[in-house]
Amino acid sequence: MQRSDPTRHRCSRIVRCWLLCLLLGPLAVLAEERPNILLLMAEDMSPRVGAFGDSVAVTPNIDQLAAEGVTYTNVFTTAGVCAPSRAAIIMGLQQQSFGAQHMRSNTGGPAAYQPVPPAGAKAFPELLRAAGYHTQVTTKLDYQFSGPLVNSGPSSIWDQQSYGNDLNTRVEKPFFAYMTFMETHESGIFPRWVWPQSLAHLIAQLTHIWYHRGTEDVVMPPDVSVPPYYLDSPAIRTDIARHYNNIRTMDLRVGEILAQLERDNLVDSTIVVWTTDHGDALPRAKRELYDSGLHVPMIIRWPEKFRPEGAFAGSVNDRLISLVDLGPTFLSLAGVSVPADLHGQAFAGEQAQPERDYIYAARDRIDTVADRQRAIRDKQYKYIYSHDTQAGGFRLAYRDLALGMQDLWRQLEAGRLNEVQMQWFSERPREMLFDIESDPHEIRNLAADPDYAAVLNRLRAALRAQSDAVHDDSDGISEAVLAERFWPGGLQPKTASPSIQDDAGRLRIVSDKGASIEYRLDEGPWQLYTGPLSAPQPGRLEARAVRYGWAASDVVGK
Repeated sequence: MQRSDPTRHRCSRIVRCWLLCLLLGPLAVLAEERPNILLLMAEDMSPRVGAFGDSVAVTPNIDQLAAEGVTYTNVFTTAGVCAPSRAAIIMGLQQQSFGAQHMRSNTGGPAAYQPVPPAGAKAFPELLRAAGYHTQVTTKLDYQFSGPLVNSGPSSIWDQQSYGNDLNTRVEKPFFAYMTFMETHESGIFPRWVWPQSLAHLIAQLTHIWYHRGTEDVVMPPDVSVPPYYLDSPAIRTDIARHYNNIRTMDLRVGEILAQLERDNLVDSTIVVWTTDHGDALPRAKRELYDSGLHVPMIIRWPEKFRPEGAFAGSVNDRLISLVDLGPTFLSLAGVSVPADLHGQAFAGEQAQPERDYIYAARDRIDTVADRQRAIRDKQYKYIYSHDTQAGGFRLAYRDLALGMQDLWRQLEAGRLNEVQMQWFSERPREMLFDIESDPHEIRNLAADPDYAAVLNRLRAALRAQSDAVHDDSDGISEAVLAERFWPGGLQPKTASPSIQDDAGRLRIVSDKGASIEYRLDEGPWQLYTGPLSAPQPGRLEARAVRYGWAASDVVGK
């Protein structure tokens, strides 16, 4: 194409507009009928929210969201740490079913690699995008076949990626936006005004000084309660109080987004979901399979025209939900067919399923430490099976930056911890069974109690059945084998380039099975290819393909 030719350039613009109208015309009607979906996800946070009964929390905006929506009290993640949890969320699959269970797959293990989901498996935002949604993500990806931050994963999933908390509502389609709030991340409890102990500490300091600019602490160490598995010390209280203050800052940011929806007159057309990616940013919480690591708050504000039966404002719902259910639920609400092979199940929309009986969670390598556990939970009981029985409290450079964790090590070495506080630092039993209703901190193991034998056997069997159902990819398979399976010889495979075929004026783009395809016209924005383009192209058409976990193909043009 001669880009200096004004006639050709005008013709190209006309064709692009015509194509856009052809593709989006039917969606103009659908946009009136389909909701916008806004997923607001805080980092590293258990239900420390006023609406969940926490009297210390200062969360007025989230509390107001709860007053206008539904508070879900039995919601759990599939892992107690971010990358495996987020991998499961984005795919609607348990992370260990496709090799995404280790934290993180590209660091700390025997080899750098990215998991490669089964051919044809797609992240739910890509399915929404294919169905006409504008998909946006801010700040964080972290789903194992990407890096932690935006613009590091398959571009076919998102129309727009950006840093910060800028919600783009100026689109001509219904939108799905996935916004992460980093204010509550574990790094936010690290000391901010001391000489940094590492590059990671310096980054954490600068990041959270920026996040919390203009805010003052509203929760002080004497205000907080200390769980029985900690020694009550000034350092522990300081970390817990700082976590509450970080939550308060996050609440302010959420309030800004909710105010934007008001200004843009989108409240009545937008389903708002607020939750967190796993439990608290504290020791014996983050990374763990206790409820302190898995139990998360969730609030959904339902516009009247999209409201499920019984989901009235201010109500509380105790349905058992896993965050692996989010993707199927969003697809159901958007009128998009939910793939039959997903492990998650829709809890709302036309494809809603009955309440699940159990949630299922997994823990595998944490940084450089292999530590394989599996857990299953119903509304009352939790069963944890430990393939590795080492102590859960082991040295971890990143976690040890927290003053509270440093203090726990000092108290351990001084012999000041009691029997309950020693549990996390002691070799764990192979099997653990907890009655969450009577023992919410999970400190009384009932696995050897004959009065609970029937419960133990039921959960054992359910865990085995669930592991079989999801093809748990860690059962006897070393991470080195996984790495070699996905990236042979330690090299990232490259997706084959697609081909552009002209079939009597209908342009088809063909790629290998399992790859996603994007195209663009005259170096415009990349768009997701979903079917033949029904017009000749006087300008230049370019295409590329990518399979999750592989490098993108070379760009081809016509």
